[in-house]
Amino acid sequence: MPPIKTINMRALAFVLACVALLLARPAAALDAAAVEKLAFGDAEERSVALRALIAEGDPRAAPFLQALSDGEVQTTGKRVLVVKGDAATDAVTGEGVTPLPAEREDVIANNRLRREIGGALASLKLVSPDRAVRLAAAKELASSADESALPLIQKAVEKEADPEVKSLLEFSKASLELASPDREKRLAAVRTLGVSNSGSAKTLLVALLERGPGGEFKEPDADVRAEAGRSLRAVDERLAWGERLGLLFTGVSLGSILMLAALGLAITYGLMGVINMAHGELIMIGAYATYVVQNLFRTYAPGAFDWYLVAAIPVAFAASALTGLVLERTVIRWLYGRPLETLLATWGISLILIQAIRTLFGAQNVQVENPAWMSGGIQVLPNLVFPWSRIVIIAFAFAVLGLIWVLLNKTRLGLFVRAVTQNRPMASCVGVPTGRIDAWAFALGAGIAGLAGAALSQIGNVGPDLGQGYIVDSFMVVVVGGVGQLAGTVYAGLGLGLVNKMLEGWSGAVLAKITVLVLIIVFIQKRPQGLFALKGRAVEA
Repeated sequence: MPPIKTINMRALAFVLACVALLLARPAAALDAAAVEKLAFGDAEERSVALRALIAEGDPRAAPFLQALSDGEVQTTGKRVLVVKGDAATDAVTGEGVTPLPAEREDVIANNRLRREIGGALASLKLVSPDRAVRLAAAKELASSADESALPLIQKAVEKEADPEVKSLLEFSKASLELASPDREKRLAAVRTLGVSNSGSAKTLLVALLERGPGGEFKEPDADVRAEAGRSLRAVDERLAWGERLGLLFTGVSLGSILMLAALGLAITYGLMGVINMAHGELIMIGAYATYVVQNLFRTYAPGAFDWYLVAAIPVAFAASALTGLVLERTVIRWLYGRPLETLLATWGISLILIQAIRTLFGAQNVQVENPAWMSGGIQVLPNLVFPWSRIVIIAFAFAVLGLIWVLLNKTRLGLFVRAVTQNRPMASCVGVPTGRIDAWAFALGAGIAGLAGAALSQIGNVGPDLGQGYIVDSFMVVVVGGVGQLAGTVYAGLGLGLVNKMLEGWSGAVLAKITVLVLIIVFIQKRPQGLFALKGRAVEA
């Protein structure tokens, strides 16, 4: 019995030693022949070896390829090493090499090989467990894949469960298979492109229907060309929907900006009949107030920079409102009932404000950055992205509209403003302080202009002439909507924005402006009171 036990113990020790040796073997072993060709081969042999590594789809090849691209691969005899500083590992087995051999030669990767390695690394990322990594790799391959990546892309399509990543991979696979000699593969690729969400599908399909210099089609098979025509029509229809929705969105975006710029003017012009040519400069003051707050946050609170716009909104309102209050108390209050003198005086004030800004900030435009949460956009369709900056401005414009409606309809100040607007003499007779209401209403209108400036600073240049581009459009919105009518300002602003964008696509920006102006003149001739007529005893009289 004792000898048997001794033999068993020896056998057990031998088995454990074998297991230990197996576990101690490096796991990161690559194809030795491919690594050797990449290190010692000519350009064509390197390309073949690179394609072989991609076809295997082994993610462990990525560190070696990255090191090769970075110039960190060296050879000693027939051995290939990855050398980082004073540490070296065997490129095939992954074993550490100590001491570092004295005789080593650098492996040089030319520009062609680096480009091929870049595509190979993107392909190898398709097997990553991280969805974000796979999505980024699929997007890169959708625009830069070559035929060497096709086997790995096919494997990735079969295994991929995420719909977005799989759609991009199917597009890449189809774009590569268009050059296949197999007719059935080309037909399948054309059908895939017909349902693809990639905007590049149209370009690939159009190329199939083109003729060469001799008049022959690029795609010789008539059935494939017919299928390409059907797929192209399907892609065109989807792209057309993207263009229509994009036009609608840009029209609403422009309309919301016009509405925001005209809201303050609707209050001052509707209440006091003041033709305020300095309204655009009040918008400019709001934009520059936003610029100042941005710089203060960048200097004193860089960690909270993304929230500077939240602080800039009340500052922009206060800066423009205070400017408007000073103007009303010092100049405009003496010119009520004299429209021509008011127009000339406010035009002069606008020139003074422009020159003051040039003196303080310089004549050049200043840069106002978007917060991080306003960067980027929402990908709605392949050819349609809704920028967050525009979405936020549309929401902001309607939020301001809601606050103004509450102020005018649910507060004592709003009651007084509506009373003075409808019948100033009667309001004065019942004790409404019309002079004070004029001042507060003008300050309110100026403050709203400042909010428009804060919004405009996020989508365009901020300069001394910022307001000049919106003063005429603001007056057109007020006149078309109806003097003193908040609802009219909303409908007119959105309507003019949509009409302007539709005409721009048809006739260009300049002719669109002229056409809109002509349409407004015709409209005013037919309906001088605007979309919504002002109601009140003074009007009826």
